[in-house]
Amino acid sequence: MEFLTTEKLTIVGAAGMIGSNMAQSAILMGLSSNICLYDPYAKGLEGVAEELLQCGFKGINITYTNSIEEALKDSKYIVTSGGAARKEGMTREDLLKGNAEIAIQFGKDIKQHCPDVKHVVVIFNPADITGLLVLLYSGLKPSQVSTLAALDSTRLRNELAKHFNVHPDKITNCRTYGGHGEQMAVFSSTATVDGKPLNKLIGTPALTDAEWTSIKEKVVQGGKKIIELRGRSSFQSPSYLSLEMLQAVMGGQKFDWPVGVYVSNKEFSNIMMAMETKLDKDGVHYQTVQGTPNEHKSLSQSYVHLCDLRDELIKSGVIPAINEWRTINPNL
Repeated sequence: MEFLTTEKLTIVGAAGMIGSNMAQSAILMGLSSNICLYDPYAKGLEGVAEELLQCGFKGINITYTNSIEEALKDSKYIVTSGGAARKEGMTREDLLKGNAEIAIQFGKDIKQHCPDVKHVVVIFNPADITGLLVLLYSGLKPSQVSTLAALDSTRLRNELAKHFNVHPDKITNCRTYGGHGEQMAVFSSTATVDGKPLNKLIGTPALTDAEWTSIKEKVVQGGKKIIELRGRSSFQSPSYLSLEMLQAVMGGQKFDWPVGVYVSNKEFSNIMMAMETKLDKDGVHYQTVQGTPNEHKSLSQSYVHLCDLRDELIKSGVIPAINEWRTINPNL
């Protein structure tokens, strides 16, 4: 089996549903021949490792440990789902304080044990905030840390495909930007349906305004729906999409969806949010989002919501004021 790299890939939270699914998918996708599984829950972790070893994969070194130091040592790529899971009745934002503390410690662990890591993908909720905190406390460059945001865009693709009864491949360039939460900005101006601009279909019998509003709501509540259907939060889709992100950073196939990235410019500052992005061996890069005036207003509202979450942590003393961030991470 051929792999994109022999450099160490560490999967954090490997005993959980996301992490264990991710471990197998990473092998099948041929990402790295050197995979380390980490989870503080030693018994469950051993079970995952044993199952993978019993698959009989060839040409790969699978290790596992409940020591964060051992897991991160010499790691060049990291993906972490190692926060508390969202349960029924919870929003992503409900996880804020507990997972913020986990993210802060994880950032410190990266700084101490693997400062030479190339890229880190953060996917535990609220991902925009946890990713920001990992970046802040790891001391890494903004290009080296990204968060999973694509799941909202793929959910939009799925809902449009179902509504129009066409193959999902005929739905192109679906985009949601801003926060990965209740205040995400769902764009229509970027997308096409079987070659037709989505905006030209909205407000017609093919897709009434009410139907479009319903679709947007389904996208925003896509994670909640999975919990209702399966009794647990999503794990297959975030596992695969986050690995596709790493695949692009490793020099493999390009990633076609928005990524959560650290943004600090004249309009949006000191926040992690989904933008139009590119992932390559140099990390994650973003560009200005193009949309209609109403879409831009929605994006601005999403940004304000994220700032409120960030500022809540500042006011409660969990993290310092923004003007002190550079003393923690000079790259910001």
